[in-house]
Amino acid sequence: MKEKQTRSSGKLKNLLALAWTFFKIGLLTFGGGYAMIPIIQAEVAEKHKWISEEELMHIVTIAESTPGPIAINAATYVGYKICGFFGSLAATVSVVLAPFTIIYIISLFLEQFMKFTVVANAFRGIQVAVAFLILSAGIKFIKKLKKQIFPIVTVALTITVMLLLDVFALSFSSVYLILMGAFAGLMLTVVQRIQSKNNSGKENDK
Repeated sequence: MKEKQTRSSGKLKNLLALAWTFFKIGLLTFGGGYAMIPIIQAEVAEKHKWISEEELMHIVTIAESTPGPIAINAATYVGYKICGFFGSLAATVSVVLAPFTIIYIISLFLEQFMKFTVVANAFRGIQVAVAFLILSAGIKFIKKLKKQIFPIVTVALTITVMLLLDVFALSFSSVYLILMGAFAGLMLTVVQRIQSKNNSGKENDK
């Protein structure tokens, strides 16, 4: 009985911690998407240590290639890992609750809201902060990359292509860059497996 009570109380604490953490992430993060990554990293990976830095990178990769924002995907994944279905539910609802409420209220008074000079200036400042957060997240992920030729070349080519597209004002969806990166990764895996089979075959012949 005591063990069951201890487990249930521990699970309840984890559920409350998940709900509160992702509620804060949803409430205090402006810009969404990549701007949320540093805060998710600080709260989930560094403070609570629910996931590793490598797992967070996987979540971001999956979030970019599947439907749904990064914060919701991260909340669903982390919640399920810590407390199963109810953890996933608590974290996902919590991260959505504050933004949904705020956006709903703003949508009712959007025109009047944006007429205030103070509000307009505040949003300009927020845009600058969001740009810095996105840049910071990108730099952190680049530092975490494995020091191998393929990741370095892929990042360099992606940055070069995106800069060229911006300079020449060409329309090209980032989805295609993600798909090309995935295809290149698959081809590399196939080549590596063929090489490993050939090497093992040569060793067996010896």
